[in-house]
Amino acid sequence: MRVLLVEDEERLADLVKGGLAGEGFAVDVAHDGRDGLWMATENAYDVIVLDVMLPRLNGYAVCARLREAGDWTPIMMLTAKDGIYDEAEALDNGADDYLAKPFSYVVLLARLRALVRRGGRERPVSISVGDLVIDPAGLRCRRGEADIQLTPKEFAVLHALARRPGEVVSKQDLLAQAWDFSYDGDPNIVEVYISALRRKIDVPFGRTTLMTVRGAGYRLEAA
Repeated sequence: MRVLLVEDEERLADLVKGGLAGEGFAVDVAHDGRDGLWMATENAYDVIVLDVMLPRLNGYAVCARLREAGDWTPIMMLTAKDGIYDEAEALDNGADDYLAKPFSYVVLLARLRALVRRGGRERPVSISVGDLVIDPAGLRCRRGEADIQLTPKEFAVLHALARRPGEVVSKQDLLAQAWDFSYDGDPNIVEVYISALRRKIDVPFGRTTLMTVRGAGYRLEAA
């Protein structure tokens, strides 16, 4: 799952990003409202975590502009302000949830998963490619009735492929979706995870659904 975190407190942003990355989220970070708005309009995210008190453009305005543009990506607003009127303003501007600082990371994670599960408009709760079913919010995968245990990063790669079934997804697209913009390691890491996925979602079931398209990328097909 891909998350945009818009937070001007760099230490907090680093802590939240590190925690979410450990849970399998790919996290992009912006430190002011204008950059956050630009990133939200230029990229597809599963959920946006948006601070209210931001430089250049506050979180209420960012949220309102996204909704005015027809972007219904789930938004959770974070703020040091606490009170029913602040919460009401966040919700009136189109936010889906609200969490006051200081907050429990466990609660933040649970609420983010709930938002992804609920999704934005026209976003399915789960994705099916043949009898392979992916539940993004629960980080669960199964083929038929058999549960498949995946690591968070394996799940992120599979989710990126499952969102475009039958299409060729390039290595660069997988890096952008399952890692983040700041990743500067070996791009061949994708091949490692593709091989691991095949051993889990195909080989035990006698299937060949995760295909390599030489020189182009990878494709997930219905069996």
